Amino acid sequence: MLAMLLMAPPPQGQGADPTGQLISTLVMFGSVILIFYFMMIRPQQKRAKEHQKMLTGLKKGDKVVTASGIHGTVYEIEDAVVTITVASNCHVRFDKSVVTTIVSN
Repeated sequence: MLAMLLMAPPPQGQGADPTGQLISTLVMFGSVILIFYFMMIRPQQKRAKEHQKMLTGLKKGDKVVTASGIHGTVYEIEDAVVTITVASNCHVRFDKSVVTTIVSN
């Protein structure tokens, strides 16, 4: 609502100030960009960094949960592939990025 008031045309009888309107428009665009950055982009970057850190610390024997909800224990780790034991003698290979959580023992 404040944006609508700031962008409203001046009352009749007063001269229009194009510089003032330009400044208020730029301030509004700048504030929208800042709000978008701090509410959307920055938290997503932080989560991605934490997820990458968790994946680099993954080791054999860790109990994990995948993005599809499969619980298991890490059996083997290759470059981008992790093999998870979901039952005795049942090993499933997953892309490393689908591991979402390391469950504490």
